[in-house]
Amino acid sequence: MATGGSGKVMKECMLTGFGGYHKLKVVDAPKPGSPGDGQVLIKVVASGINFAELHARQGMYKSKDGKVTPPCVLGMEASGTVEEVGKGVETLQVGDRVFCINMFELWKEYVVIPASRAFVMPDGMSFEEAASIPVNYLTAYLMLFDFGNLRKNKSVLCHMAAGGVGFAVTQLCKTVENVTVFGTSSEHKHKAIQANGVDHPIDYRTKDYVEEVRKISPNGVDIVLDPLCGADTKKCYDLLKPMGKLIIFGAANGMTGEHKSFTNLASMWWSLPTFKPLSMMTSNKSVAGFHLGYLSGDDESEAMITDAAADLVRMYKEGLIKPHVDSVWSFEKAGDAMKYIADRKNVGKVVLSWEKKDDTEEKKEGGGEKKDEGNEKPGVL
Repeated sequence: MATGGSGKVMKECMLTGFGGYHKLKVVDAPKPGSPGDGQVLIKVVASGINFAELHARQGMYKSKDGKVTPPCVLGMEASGTVEEVGKGVETLQVGDRVFCINMFELWKEYVVIPASRAFVMPDGMSFEEAASIPVNYLTAYLMLFDFGNLRKNKSVLCHMAAGGVGFAVTQLCKTVENVTVFGTSSEHKHKAIQANGVDHPIDYRTKDYVEEVRKISPNGVDIVLDPLCGADTKKCYDLLKPMGKLIIFGAANGMTGEHKSFTNLASMWWSLPTFKPLSMMTSNKSVAGFHLGYLSGDDESEAMITDAAADLVRMYKEGLIKPHVDSVWSFEKAGDAMKYIADRKNVGKVVLSWEKKDDTEEKKEGGGEKKDEGNEKPGVL
């Protein structure tokens, strides 16, 4: 545990209550004191936004430790520089550039976290790229390689392929020989997701993705990653080949707009399929659920995350993966950045930065610029 306060003041982006985008405010707060045993103090430069934060703002997110209750600080991933290390820390030193993951509390200028949750950035990686790694790439990695056991000559359906997880999934699929990727997104994002490696882009707003997949692969696919839930989960399960795996990791169908919709939540809940073990057995199919926020607290889970992060760093160094940053926003514009995501404008990752002080977002290479028309579903983690 960190020791006392430093007597200095920092900024943090606080969720002041459940509700709209205006509930996010940058406020003054005490800067943390020295890190305790096994901890590090990090000066944060950038943080990613995930749909976990959007769900939390609406009062729809429950962490492993309980429901997120305002006033509180969100933020599950960040990048920055180590300012101080606690006793017993041997993996990091002062001055290291790191990315880190935590169950919220990272939308601050300074954070104290366990050293085991911070990883040294490779040379050449920007702080914005580093802030895009922890949630999206760890989620994609653990789903594909641990749950999915992805091997050569397999096929994967990735919903919302233009989002942060979607970009990570596609890139990781392409590290395995002859993996075919089907990706759903709105049509104007197809060029971007194809450039990222999607073999067969599908505009699910105008076409039935089940029919489109079966036109190319009549027997279906080997792995489906489902961030939608509800009625789509049954469609995804039916798309599996024998020995196929459905991995559910979100509930985008239960979320719409700025405020929580009980109608949407109820509709999603009632349309969920029931999986019967005996029919699954005769179908030779499997269903798994994944939630990165609940994968912590024991040595085995921590080791799994550490090993995955090390492998992702290796892949970055070898040029196999590269986070696709859509835009960078100041923390003062966190609410606007959330709206930008909810309005389906982003292609890739949306990042917040303490170093950005102007009032507009900064577009990165290939950032989304055109707002979708119609009812495209938002993403999750």
